[in-house]
Amino acid sequence: MDELMSASKEFFRQPLQMKREFSNLNDGEQFRAEGYGNDKVRSKDQILDWSDWIYLKVEPEDERNLALRPKHPSSFRDALHEFAVRCRRVKRDVLRAMARIAGLDDDDQHFVDQLGGRATVHARFNYYPPCPRADLVMGIKPHSDGTVITVLLVARGADGLQVLRYGVWYSVPSSSTHALLTNVGESTEVMSNGMFRSPVHRVVNSAEKERISLAMRSG
Repeated sequence: MDELMSASKEFFRQPLQMKREFSNLNDGEQFRAEGYGNDKVRSKDQILDWSDWIYLKVEPEDERNLALRPKHPSSFRDALHEFAVRCRRVKRDVLRAMARIAGLDDDDQHFVDQLGGRATVHARFNYYPPCPRADLVMGIKPHSDGTVITVLLVARGADGLQVLRYGVWYSVPSSSTHALLTNVGESTEVMSNGMFRSPVHRVVNSAEKERISLAMRSG
């Protein structure tokens, strides 16, 4: 975890020209999901999130686009691979526990099986720079994840994540050392018939501190 957060910080702190080598724009124009950049610009009146990200497919392994994987720092690729492998166990353990909570004691693989043999997993590294007028921007707009489950790693002491509950935004405390946050996706909400809810959440910016996180999105 420490190595991966350190590598991601080093990547985002590079000059813009170096990061653009892994741009999510083909020929500077055609948008694609994978790569470095930010929101797809759909209109001149669009309000963009105050964040940059690099979005990479990590599973299935034979579908990885290595051309979009940062080469600097040199530890980035290996650290991401090891983290992805270890996240598989976390994800499966959590989904099995959720199946037992749902009363599926004879089939605790229920939610795991929904992923299939070649489940898709994307890694989204998010960088939120400080903003002098943080009250006027949003790191990431309110949304819920359209996934089965998301495993979130946040740099130590990075506040900003908020969850909506009954019309009130609640701040999620910054993680302690080596903590992971698991987030239920919309697919699991449907599969569980609403027993597990996919929370609406957002990220607010700080005027003084940067924020870096990694979301491993499965399904």
